[in-house]
Amino acid sequence: MSRRYPRSDRKHIAMERILILFSQAESFFQWDPEYSHHCVRQARLIAMKERIRIPPELRRRYCRKCNSYLVPGRTGTIRIYRGRVIITCLSCGWHRRFPISRSKNINGKEKASESRIS
Repeated sequence: MSRRYPRSDRKHIAMERILILFSQAESFFQWDPEYSHHCVRQARLIAMKERIRIPPELRRRYCRKCNSYLVPGRTGTIRIYRGRVIITCLSCGWHRRFPISRSKNINGKEKASESRIS
């Protein structure tokens, strides 16, 4: 029988593999976009199997519906509309919306814009 790794080691190895797959998807996109989509699918399968979250900065780089790797202008568009960032997949037309966060000062109140002149 093969030796099983402890759960924490498996999660660490899986996260490393996910990061490697996303970097491969980025570097191979211009030569073989289909391979990039395959890397994203594999990264998602690893994350689901080990029940770990894909980091937020990587989550915005793929379409959840068709698993395609999103490159602005080629496979996806990024727009800012009414205080939200809208990412659209050009393969399937799926939209993803993220609110634009406002900066806050130490007291928790909204920080005034520096560009305003009093």
